[in-house]
Amino acid sequence: MAAKKSLRNPDLIRGVGKFSRSKMYHKKGLWAIKKKNGGKFPQHDKKPVVTSTVVKPPKFYPADDVAKPLVNKHKPKPTKLRASITPGTVLIILAGRFKGKRVVFLKQLSSGLLLVTGPFKLNGVPLRRVNQAYVIGTSTKVDISGVSCDKIDDKYFAKQAEKKQKKGEGEFFEDKKEEKNVLPQEKKDDQKAVDAALIKVIESVPELKAYLSARFSLKSGMKPHELVF
Repeated sequence: MAAKKSLRNPDLIRGVGKFSRSKMYHKKGLWAIKKKNGGKFPQHDKKPVVTSTVVKPPKFYPADDVAKPLVNKHKPKPTKLRASITPGTVLIILAGRFKGKRVVFLKQLSSGLLLVTGPFKLNGVPLRRVNQAYVIGTSTKVDISGVSCDKIDDKYFAKQAEKKQKKGEGEFFEDKKEEKNVLPQEKKDDQKAVDAALIKVIESVPELKAYLSARFSLKSGMKPHELVF
């Protein structure tokens, strides 16, 4: 058997050494190292900590699947306008509040919707947006070169968000009064400006005013696929 190595400071009892701290200071020769370095112990520079860029997978996984949102890489394409719909074309609305009304197409907005007007003074259709899937293009056209609608875009029709106010205990039990939506004066002026320019052109064409004022409808025996608009 190999002989056990003798310790420099063997324990007399557990935790208590045979030699004191000052005795071990001289026994280890620490005084010579300190004297050699100008009365100070040498200090070594710490090694730089290398941070790894590799992301370690987690040790634990959730019991349920966590839904992750999918990245939409699809870029929306601008809506292609039908060949039969050009600025100034008279359209027939097929659905909605103004179903059967004839309107004048002004321009296509950035959202792909059509900007149309009745005019409002003739048939009650204001400036509004319509999807081209719900209109029929006719062969009748109106000269709209004198109509200015450059400032009307999709933001023009956006609704203003109302701020909700906290109600007190007394106001909570009161009957709710329906508030009517009041059209801003600016939009009323825009409607009048567009209609004034259109009506001048419409009145110069015979029977066009009556044509726009009349509602489109089908009678018995009429075949829509054989009609020429």
